Amino acid sequence: MPAQSISNLEQLKDQAPLVNLLAWQPHAVRGARLAFGDLTVDVEREYLREACEVLRDRAGFTFLADVTCVDWHPSKPRFEVAYHLLAMRSRERLRLKVRLTDEDPVADSVVPVWPAANFFEREVFDLFGVRFSGHPSLRRIMMPEDWKGHPLRKDYPVEGYR
Repeated sequence: MPAQSISNLEQLKDQAPLVNLLAWQPHAVRGARLAFGDLTVDVEREYLREACEVLRDRAGFTFLADVTCVDWHPSKPRFEVAYHLLAMRSRERLRLKVRLTDEDPVADSVVPVWPAANFFEREVFDLFGVRFSGHPSLRRIMMPEDWKGHPLRKDYPVEGYR
């Protein structure tokens, strides 16, 4: 029998990370789901950095394992940035997501919360074109500085721009 997926916020209110976020700012949470034992919480873009601080300080998520992005082109909003977090003491994992539009693919940098985000955010910027406001040095990390475009966008030409 496949694992059950729960996406009803009322059924997830006993999940500690979600409890902390809802107690702090209920409007920050767009949705949540629990699947295969992993909790995913979607937050509004304008609350991202503060939500990360709440998760670090109140819920114990002191380790940022990864930041990645998905391009859902042609869907709107187009981009989904995912932060994979770990609470070292409780060994709890959390996926935090924020959706960004094609017209304004900008999110606050979480480098002030977790310095490890520095290179992850640079990679997402380089390959997807998502910008992180407040990043200490947002520049390409994988592609040459003069590279045109962002190669992991779904509308990027297969053979590159010529």
